[in-house]
Amino acid sequence: MNTPGSPHLPQPLGDPIASTAPETNGAEVRKDLRTHGTALVHGRFTDWRPRDPDGAELRAVLGRDWARYRDITHEEMRGRYAASRRLLKYAAAAALRADARDLELMYGPTGRPYLRGCDQIDISLSHTDDLLLVGLTTRGLIGVDAERADRRIYSRGLDRQICTPHERLIVSGLPVPERDPCLVRLWTLKEAYSKAIGQGLQFRFTEFGFGADGRPTQVHRPDGTPGSGDEWTFRTYLLDSDGLEFCISTAVYDAGLGRTLDAEITTMLDADAVAALNEALEGEWSHDYWSQVLHH
Repeated sequence: MNTPGSPHLPQPLGDPIASTAPETNGAEVRKDLRTHGTALVHGRFTDWRPRDPDGAELRAVLGRDWARYRDITHEEMRGRYAASRRLLKYAAAAALRADARDLELMYGPTGRPYLRGCDQIDISLSHTDDLLLVGLTTRGLIGVDAERADRRIYSRGLDRQICTPHERLIVSGLPVPERDPCLVRLWTLKEAYSKAIGQGLQFRFTEFGFGADGRPTQVHRPDGTPGSGDEWTFRTYLLDSDGLEFCISTAVYDAGLGRTLDAEITTMLDADAVAALNEALEGEWSHDYWSQVLHH
């Protein structure tokens, strides 16, 4: 699978950053956002599961999600919901130099999460077994997905539900031991891409595909011809977590709006708005004033 920094990839991404509750390495997250425009943060469910499931700290961090959390009757699912939102909030807070309790998660029509009032950064979330994964980007859109690397798919016939006809030909031509890892890679890439475009499971996986491993990754049409360009960056990692190996895929869409080098909440006053104000006021004092605002 592609490794971080592969020279044939247009926008290499950094390694996923490990995070133990509630200590998220903010310096590393902000460094990856400055360098790559994207940061990946992973943690363990056992670390991020709230110690006090009814406590004030959890209620403050969950915010509007508290009611949704309380409505989940299955204890394991409720704990996983809380753990994943805690990691997401703390990772975003580290990137924005904010307090996790001040960030509010909202959801689009398809359930895609976003940070209310923080459109300078896009987010995505995935969790499986003991692994929690968060993606953050200032480039445009992001989707992430994770699955156990040892999942058995081919022998169960799930390739018919996951693959395009072209992909099935590729997989069937592989040695038997390589078929399941290939399918897990394709599955996570498709999940990540679907999350990034906000379609979730509404976009049938048999209607789009990806090429063979070891080449620049693009979205393909069912017949195997390219369906996307350099505006998309895809990466797949193998991550070891306490002896379990996970396949992680990331899809990042570059909206073409340029790099956001500083995503902090306190310095997100739009530079174009400042220029317009200076021009309208046509005064030396206004230039000095707004320059001070931008840097404080």
